[in-house]
Amino acid sequence: MIPPGTPINENFRLDALRSLNVLDTPPEKEFDDITELAAQLCGAEIALISLIDKDRQWFKSKYGLEICETPRAYSFCAHAILEPDKPLIVEDARKDSRFAKNPLTEGDKIVIFYAGIPLVDKDGYALGTLCVIDSKPKKLTEKQLKSLKALANQAIILFEINKKNKDLENIQKKLKQKNESLKEFAKVISHDLKMPLANIITTIDLLKLLLNDTLDKESLEYFEYIKTSGFSMSGYISDILGHYESESLIDNKPEEFRLNHVLQKIIDLLSIDPDITVNFPEADPTLKSNKLVLKQIFINLIGNSIKYNDKEEVVISIDTSEDDTFYYFRVTDNGMGIPKDKTHTIFDLFSTANITDKNGNKGNGIGLSTVRKLVEKLGGSIKVTSEEKISTTFDFSIKKI
Repeated sequence: MIPPGTPINENFRLDALRSLNVLDTPPEKEFDDITELAAQLCGAEIALISLIDKDRQWFKSKYGLEICETPRAYSFCAHAILEPDKPLIVEDARKDSRFAKNPLTEGDKIVIFYAGIPLVDKDGYALGTLCVIDSKPKKLTEKQLKSLKALANQAIILFEINKKNKDLENIQKKLKQKNESLKEFAKVISHDLKMPLANIITTIDLLKLLLNDTLDKESLEYFEYIKTSGFSMSGYISDILGHYESESLIDNKPEEFRLNHVLQKIIDLLSIDPDITVNFPEADPTLKSNKLVLKQIFINLIGNSIKYNDKEEVVISIDTSEDDTFYYFRVTDNGMGIPKDKTHTIFDLFSTANITDKNGNKGNGIGLSTVRKLVEKLGGSIKVTSEEKISTTFDFSIKKI
């Protein structure tokens, strides 16, 4: 027996192998399908996906064998990776000086025939092999060898896909942690800023009252400007806080409710003027969903329809339908509309249509971003169609529970 040598790039090869984070992981059907098919195609008793670690060969998948690893010193696969660009075929190990008297050629499930295809990653490192083994001398046809190479390529692709998936999971985990930190930061800053702003607004009113007799028209306008800016900033902070706190609404349990009852509560909450008409769905369906989330979605959409409407008579119409999987909703208004080049970004955080509301204030690009986030949390999607100065329609869906 001749122990296997060590590849010249061994340290880099081991780093590449360990970067897969696959050693000692549980069996996976995708890999087991490959070894089973390899054994059947080659008419072999055993098929393995073998990875060569520092002192052992470990089997990610095994067909026809119970053990999970063997010492590297006895490994046929450790010989195979020394020449990554070609398969290692051993028709009778007892006649090969490298494997004669190898412990693996004795006892149960002895290795007499061996064919191994090196598993070479995208950087050229041979990580292990896809191999077939039999306890009697054997030959493979060209067709069998070609099939074995194709299966080895599939094994490499699976390893790379698994690694990318794990990398994505780690990235998502880090992003979630950063998002939680950002959410907490936004909450703290928002709460800390709201009180000073409230004090500024109150102080402005107090100063106007105390200095009323001494202030000229221009000075009063400056005071009013400061107060308006304070209210604008306060609204901005409230929207940021609402955006980050909206996720907590998702934790509420689904319940049955009448849609029009929820819509009426929203109308009462918004204190809608008499010149605003809101048409409810005629059917008044009973829904089973997260009521608080749906309520928040409608508050934002109806609020926007009122805010961005310059007509003497504001008309907002709400329609609904459903199928076996989704509830569908439509909110249409006769307002200012959205410029065509802005409709594809209107749901992005801090993205606005660059138009002012009926009071001359610009939006902050938070409300619709919050709406999209909530809709997607409920398993649905949202889109907008609009014609400037005529109307805007928001269509969204939520998944049935």
